[in-house]
Amino acid sequence: MPLAWDIVGYISLVVLGIVPIVNPFSTAPTFIAMTSDATKSERRQVATLACVYMALLLIVFLLLGTLILQFFGITLKSLRFAGGLIIAYMGFRMLFPGDHPRTGRDNQPDTNPLSLAFMPLAMPMLAGPGSISVVLAMATQVSQVEGTVEKVGGYLVVSAGIVISAVICWAVLWGSGAVVRFLGKNGIEAMTKLMGFLLVCIGVEFVLSGWAMS
Repeated sequence: MPLAWDIVGYISLVVLGIVPIVNPFSTAPTFIAMTSDATKSERRQVATLACVYMALLLIVFLLLGTLILQFFGITLKSLRFAGGLIIAYMGFRMLFPGDHPRTGRDNQPDTNPLSLAFMPLAMPMLAGPGSISVVLAMATQVSQVEGTVEKVGGYLVVSAGIVISAVICWAVLWGSGAVVRFLGKNGIEAMTKLMGFLLVCIGVEFVLSGWAMS
């Protein structure tokens, strides 16, 4: 029984370390704006896929992240810098849709809302530089544990925490569908512009903080 409680406690610590960094509540308005023309079923699929991708990405970085970054010579500074550029780009697209506004399914250039699940929702918004850094730090701690069984147990505990964090993110994103019905088309258009501006600001902040990490 004490062992089971210890495992629950460790998993809880992992969740508490990841969820505040991922902050699905800050992603929810962007999710609402980007899926404003999607059907209820499509919105649920986007939320599900985004959180599945998030979990898979973080687990991959947990198991292989250090090796991947070392192999390609990628630093956390460049990871954060690149993530900022992607976020800023998506923000500019929301602010200046040109001849193809995102609202209005007839004029929407990307007719498949499921394509939003991986980028930018899963990466870099959910599985971004911050959450990846946290997972890499946890991976470093687990790798220092003596004994193969203990190491495997450590990776399983962190993986379980990642999956639970993804479920929490899914609940937040899926629950945001009620906001879509409340705001209506005009409200969503206004939120799209607002979130585009905020995404540009967030992206610039990521780039500046990545530059300052030298």
